Amino acid sequence: MNHNTPLHPRPLHHLTTSQRRVMSTAQLRDHGVSGAETSAHCRPEGPWQQFLPGVVLLHPGPPTSEERLHGVLLFAGRPPAGRTGAVPAQPGPGAPHAAYTDVMITGLAALALHRFSCAPPLPSLDRIDVLVERTRRLRSTGCARLVRTHALPAAQQIAGLPVAPVERALADAVAQLADAGAVRRLLTEAVRAGHCEPAAVVRELNSARLLTRPHVVDAVDALLAEGRAIAEDRLYGLIREHELPDPLWNVDLRLPGGPHLGSVDAYWPEHAVAVELDTRAPRQGEDSSGWTLVERSRELGEWSEYARKREHLERLGVTVVHITPRKLRDAAEQQATVLRTALMAAADREPAAYLVVLPR
Repeated sequence: MNHNTPLHPRPLHHLTTSQRRVMSTAQLRDHGVSGAETSAHCRPEGPWQQFLPGVVLLHPGPPTSEERLHGVLLFAGRPPAGRTGAVPAQPGPGAPHAAYTDVMITGLAALALHRFSCAPPLPSLDRIDVLVERTRRLRSTGCARLVRTHALPAAQQIAGLPVAPVERALADAVAQLADAGAVRRLLTEAVRAGHCEPAAVVRELNSARLLTRPHVVDAVDALLAEGRAIAEDRLYGLIREHELPDPLWNVDLRLPGGPHLGSVDAYWPEHAVAVELDTRAPRQGEDSSGWTLVERSRELGEWSEYARKREHLERLGVTVVHITPRKLRDAAEQQATVLRTALMAAADREPAAYLVVLPR
């Protein structure tokens, strides 16, 4: 039998090209190829080659990037429940691949699949990071580098491959990078290109205990500044596109001769309506698993300061509309309606206290 001979009882022609060229030994057994036959095919100068433990390339040349991705997933993935040697049925477009259970591509390879322009191209990567549960009894080998986690996130399907969401892939990539410039470029592109919000990125970096690294902290500062600038641009666009009255932008509010009440991002003095963008990350009420007590206390303190400012302004008759960058991105029309309603309701409220408005 040679490598072009159809295999009994299940021939390989029903599989896609990438699946036909890289398979696990369990899949080959399901097609009637014994372990001894596989070993014979993988001898030097043979038609096949051992790519990773339990994974075989069904051709003699170097693997393509797609074959490497499929290969590391076959190596690290659990067999489908109840079918340890099963060859998966063909998934539809974007559907999960049945052979790749409890595993996903992460790190720089995942960012390349998410089309990050500053991520290295897949052929240049010596290692492909794969995310698995912490309890898996596997070791990194060859081009497969295992990244372990207590709980796997929901994978995104890209070209039929399970891929970690951007924020998790970023954290796993940053964990391997010592180049401050590379870290900053990746984090900035994540926000600037609209892949995710700064809060989600910082939450993952915090969970991975990466915020103790000075070059990561510096990159996060730039990330938050970038996120705030984008959120402000979205707020400007929202007010302009929905033809709301022009507010005073980025101002401090004070009582005449009294204390500083706080800063707001937009203020309509004649309506006593203020907008405050919440660009902190992460926000109280979101997942904070893995935080230290000090980190939780600091976040609670920041949120309490926000709440005190809002309550103080509202006691003075100012309506404070609290908007997150995610709401501006995903529900702009709804936020415009909230703002319009607040402005229209001003005529029915008691007059607000007179406030001094100063540039921030």
